[in-house]
Amino acid sequence: MTTVAASPATLAPALRRLYFARFGFALVWAGPLFATASSLGPVSATLLVLYPVFDVVAAVLDARSAKATRSAPGLYANIAISGAAALGLALAASSGIPAVLRVWGAWAIVSGLIQLTVGVLRRQLDGHWPMIISGAISAVAGTSFILQATQDGASLTTLAGYATLGGVFFLVSALRLGRAGTKA
Repeated sequence: MTTVAASPATLAPALRRLYFARFGFALVWAGPLFATASSLGPVSATLLVLYPVFDVVAAVLDARSAKATRSAPGLYANIAISGAAALGLALAASSGIPAVLRVWGAWAIVSGLIQLTVGVLRRQLDGHWPMIISGAISAVAGTSFILQATQDGASLTTLAGYATLGGVFFLVSALRLGRAGTKA
């Protein structure tokens, strides 16, 4: 059986739509988390689990549009990692903010490295340099979340900021992909 790889011309519009959606979700998600960040209650716990669940859905959509590309295995890995993160966050929420920060930090490191790898594999698309940078930043931020978990007064505020910054990177990628599509 022969598969035909998705070309940049066919992949870019699908990714552009997905990245705009990811930007919007990140902004809408960050607001309520920021408002509830000082404590871990039902709203913040639900938001914490919802974020990696949304990441799973986005990665599934991305993998479907890129199923015949070299980036697909990384996307499948991200689906598994984000699914595990959602479960881990659901469990960690009952143990407090430090546990949540440790799980979120581990997820940010691994998913950031995957995002960096997928971005490198898609570097021929103009919109993926921001994804490469975002993946690297995510890995560093994950380490800082784990370190923050050891400090007194740990808060979820940094997670809201992290999601917002990630959303901005998705916006920049979407805009660059749109520009790249006009060049073709």
